[in-house]
Formats: sequence, structure tokens, C-alpha cells
Amino acid sequence: MDSDAIKQGPARAPARAMLRATGLDSAAIARPLVAVVHTYSDVSPCNLTLRDLAQHARAGVIAAGGTPIEFNTITVTDGIAMGTSGMYASLVSREVITDSIELAVRGHCLDAVLVLVGCDKTIPAAAMALARLDLPGLVLYGGTIMPGCHHGRPVTVQDVFEAVGAHAAGKMDDRELLALEGVACPGAGACGGQFTANTMAMVLTFLGLSPWQLNDIPALHADKNAAAFRCGELLMAMFKRQQSARSLITPSALRNAARAVSATAGSTNAILHLLAIAHEAGVAFALDEFDAAAKAAPVIADLKPGGRYTAAEMFSAGGTALVARELRAAGLIEDIATVTGSSMFAELDAMAPANAQEVVRTVANPIKPDGGFSILYGNLAPAGCVVKLAGHGRRQFSGPARVFDSEDAAFEAVQSGAIRAGDVVVIRFEGPAGGPGMREMLAVTAALVGQGLGGAVALITDGRFSGATHGFMVGHMAPEAARGGPLAQLQDGDLVSIDVAARSLSTSADLSRRPLTPPPPHHERGALGKYAQMVSSASLGAVTSFSSNAPT
Repeated sequence: MDSDAIKQGPARAPARAMLRATGLDSAAIARPLVAVVHTYSDVSPCNLTLRDLAQHARAGVIAAGGTPIEFNTITVTDGIAMGTSGMYASLVSREVITDSIELAVRGHCLDAVLVLVGCDKTIPAAAMALARLDLPGLVLYGGTIMPGCHHGRPVTVQDVFEAVGAHAAGKMDDRELLALEGVACPGAGACGGQFTANTMAMVLTFLGLSPWQLNDIPALHADKNAAAFRCGELLMAMFKRQQSARSLITPSALRNAARAVSATAGSTNAILHLLAIAHEAGVAFALDEFDAAAKAAPVIADLKPGGRYTAAEMFSAGGTALVARELRAAGLIEDIATVTGSSMFAELDAMAPANAQEVVRTVANPIKPDGGFSILYGNLAPAGCVVKLAGHGRRQFSGPARVFDSEDAAFEAVQSGAIRAGDVVVIRFEGPAGGPGMREMLAVTAALVGQGLGGAVALITDGRFSGATHGFMVGHMAPEAARGGPLAQLQDGDLVSIDVAARSLSTSADLSRRPLTPPPPHHERGALGKYAQMVSSASLGAVTSFSSNAPT
């Protein structure tokens, strides 16, 4: 056992003395020492249950012959940080969480790792840490929030963001906005649509890093504590098999996950995170894999933000397995190993058949004939970018550029009514290094929808989007403007053309004749300054590992 390094032999007596001071006896110290890591915080509903959930996971570890060692790490809550300077910290937190899990486990020579996660960046960070550590490990998602109810219809925080735009346009008064705000988030759990948290929880199941069906259980459901206990048991079985979490992250597993994201019109953040997970696992997996996934897997799940249903409603209908079964039936996913010791297809075969439901269709009868995103290239994004296709049917857009050097400036223009139908809103210097941290543009995109412009304008940015964003939106532009990308040379009035069928994003303007004058860095010290210097391109997953710096 790795933990023998801190507990075996006379020289380790001081370490054993400290372990005894925490309440462990000789028998507990002799057993495998298992990290139970959670991202509990009471700053938001997303991670609110995780400290309590960890106690059930600990009990499962003990029942299966291990000794749990509990750690907490940070979270940054996108729904609160959105549209503020706090959002600079969001993507950066993914790296900090990954590093902190790695350091806590390595620093104490622990034998296995169970990570309990909630909000957006905690989920990929857990997978990245397990890939680095190459130990037995698994992840349990704390679960989705239940939908709120407003005027008899289910609502999520997405509705509140869009209501801000409607309020600014005079379509909603103060009383109505306050009423919606008061009911949209009724309790613990992560944002309720197929936004980033629920998308990434599904991704980890398709990667084999989370047990089937357990991530689907909502945060406050009566079965969630038992799911955590079961994960403790499964981890110890994984330890006894000496099955490494890294061994599960294969090209087949990554392709399965990418196709599941496409089929559910999931968050485009999953592209960034899957690239990062693949990097940490040492698996070659490039941006073009996602274009192939979108061509193969049509949208079959009718989920918010573009569809009708929430994650809790999908759980009631049959959960992630509904998507997997349809993709399997169409030959679009491959069988892979999972943390349970059984293969994915064996897990699916063991489940009871689903009842009649309307959340997930067959591949032969999709909601949309192609996937929820596409990868574009062109003279504005030579290294690629991601177009989000959830919630609209458009495949082409051309219009004059309205150029803003920050999200804040663009939001102000939207709220003041300065954006018109037909415009292409351009937000630059918000990339991984330029922001830094690649802020999400939900405040802007939701305000556009709230003002009735969601289908009438396009938006392009070297930042990224919330999973709650819908409309004709292009993000992850690479190279980013702050590192010499052509977006930095675009000017107001330049014609911008987006053609999804041609996989193209371009301008007719002659950018070669224009000077390139990026603004000075926003942050030169501290965690944000360090990140800005180290981070790789969005096309490579915006990772900070030393081997990943590349000019794009």
C-alpha cells in the first residue's frame, strides 16, 4: 500500500502518533487509508450537501475495510460570480482544485480517492486529479437541484438570468423579477438544466469514473445518502482490484462522452473539460474529435436550456441510461470498463427497462438531426472555435461586427438597447490568458434572450458560455485576442460570416493591414496572474500543466 510509506516501521512512529491523535487506533492505521475529498461550501446550493454526504461515503469505506481520511477543497460558484469580476476565478479554480486534491493525496501517501463534487469546475477537476494520481478513484456528483415553480411552470436560474434582460427591456417589472428570484432555486443542488454541472456529471458516468445511475439522483432525494455509502464500498472493491482511475480514461471512453454531450445538447464547457481530462490522462484527444461526435450523434434529449425538461425530470424518466441505451442501439458508443468492475454495456443490461417517457427520443427520430455544437475554423479562428447550437435551428449568420473589449462593456450595450437585430456581437480579450480565466457570457446572452434578440443576433468571443446559454453563440476562439489572435484586429462594421455547414467563421476584412495592440494584462500578480502566464489555449483545454503551453 502507498500509505505504508507513512505508517510502517520504527521511523514512522511520529506519523503514527499524529494519526492516533485524530482518533485512529492501530487497526484503523493498518487498513488502507482512503481520501474522501469534497467541495462543500455554504456559499451556494450547488455544494451544500457534500459535507454531510461525505459522512455516508466514509461509512461505506469503513464497512468495506478502509480508513477514510477527509479533506475539503474550494469551489467558485458560477451562478453567483457570473457577470462580475469574480468570474475571472471560475476556470482558474478548476486548476486549483485539481492541484489541491493531488497535493493532499500525494502529501499523505494515500491509497485511493473518492471525490464528492457539486458546482461546475469541481467535476472536471476531480477527474483531472484522478487522472494525475493514477490511483483507484471515483467521483460522485452531489446532484441536481429540483426545479422551482413560477406561474405553474418549472423554472431554473436560467429563467432568472433571462428575466434580467426582460426587466431592462421593460417587459418585466420589479415585483415579477423578485417573485421569480424567490422561487427559482428552491433548495440544495446544482443548476437544474443540462447546464455545465449536469452535463459534466453525465460525462463522468460515460467515462466510467462515476457509477451508473448514482450521479442522476437529485441532491435532496432520499436515495442520495445510500449512493454515497455505495461509492465508498465500490472504491474499496476498486482498490482490491488495483484498478486505476486513469486506466478508464481511454479514447473510446472520451468519444462516448463527447457523443453523449452532443446528443443532449449539453454545455460547450464539456469540450474544454474533456480536452483537459484527456491531457491529464496522457491520451491524445483533439478538438476535431468533437466535430466528429456532433456529426455522429444528433440531439435526442429534450433538456433545458434549449428543450423542455430539467435534469430532475430526466432522472424520474430513467436518467442518463436513457441516452446511453439509444446511442448504443444506434451503434454510436463503444463498451468500456467502469469503476464498478463491470462494463458499461453490462451495467445497462442489468437495469430495468424504462417506462414510457418523452425526455429522450430515439436516434432515428431526433429532436435535431445533428449535435448540440460544432467546431468551426476560418480567418477569425485559425486554431478553431465552438459554436453552440442548443435552442435554435440557424446554421448561417452574417452581419456587421459590434466589437467590445470586455464582457462588461457588451452587457452595458445590451442593457442600454444599443444592440440591433442582425448584429454580430464580438467580445474579445476574455480568453484563458486575456481575461484571465475565460469568463462565461451568460449575463450578456441571457440579456439578449430576455430582450427578444436571442434568435436575431449572433455572438462570438474568445471567452466561453454557461451551460444555460442558448442562441447563435460562438466561443473558445483560438488563438485568443490577447495572444495575437485575429479577433484583436476586428473593427466595428466588419462583416462577419458564420456558416455551420461549411464549418467556417470568417470576415471579409483585410486584417493583415491592421496593427495588433492588446491591452495590458488585467492581473500580473497572485493566482490570476500566474494562471495568465501559464495557461494553454482553449483549443488545448486551457490547462496549466508545464508541457501544455502552446502559442495557439
